[in-house]
Amino acid sequence: MGAHIIDGKAIAGSVRAEWKLRAENLVKQGITPGLAVIIVGDDPASSIYVRNKVKACNEIGIYSEVHRFSGDALQEDVLLCIQKLNENVQIHGILVQLPLPPHFDNNAVITSITTQKDVDGFHLYNLGALVTGNAIFLPCTPYGVMVMLEKNNILIEGQHAVVVGRSNIVGKPMAFMLLQRGATMTICTSKTRDLAAFTRSADILVVAVGKPKMIQAEMVKPGATVIDVGINRLPDGKLCGDVDFDSVSQVAGYITPVPGGVGPMTITMLLCNTITAAERVQAHTSQV
Repeated sequence: MGAHIIDGKAIAGSVRAEWKLRAENLVKQGITPGLAVIIVGDDPASSIYVRNKVKACNEIGIYSEVHRFSGDALQEDVLLCIQKLNENVQIHGILVQLPLPPHFDNNAVITSITTQKDVDGFHLYNLGALVTGNAIFLPCTPYGVMVMLEKNNILIEGQHAVVVGRSNIVGKPMAFMLLQRGATMTICTSKTRDLAAFTRSADILVVAVGKPKMIQAEMVKPGATVIDVGINRLPDGKLCGDVDFDSVSQVAGYITPVPGGVGPMTITMLLCNTITAAERVQAHTSQV
């Protein structure tokens, strides 16, 4: 008997429907949630991501605008744009599409966004605040994973969760968010010695390393929940995750597919964070 497949598209759809009502409620009170996206260069994948984000905003009732810069743009010009957006009361969220060109200082750009508009959750303040559970905005991908677990009534408290991957975007924040919910945490990397010894002990296994089909069936505990954050393109053009779906799905209790798993949740949580930012402004305005 195969694993229950966690349908990211279906969950994303239901979450967006809930939050669309919240956006409509804000509009009735005179506040339209607004998101500004900054893209530097003409990376094809980044352009597709931005187009999808704008489309999603339109569908849920969020105003969006895109600020495009050439690949040889000066960092100072991008910082000036961010400064103006920080001061723009119609914009509640600011997102800088990564990766930036090599001559940019990623931290300098990300931390120039006011924490109140850091809807990607990448500002050093928000990442650091995950340690105490007080982040204003949660990074979108791990936030989406937590919602997927919740929607499938998967127990977190007291479970052993293993995260394979240590990036600031997924791995580290994912570990802190699971820890905050009472999981016993282990963080591994693709270089961990005897990785299978750790992954086989996981009740919840989250994999985000960017290595196609690295996790095989014999590395997974029977009945475990397996969340595959990786997305890789094979030589034949097909997409696959960091987990060998065909074999692992025969062992796991729950599993996310690639595509159609975590991916749809990332943009969805960006929308949620933007609406939350607008709600924070509305709440502050009503108190004044």
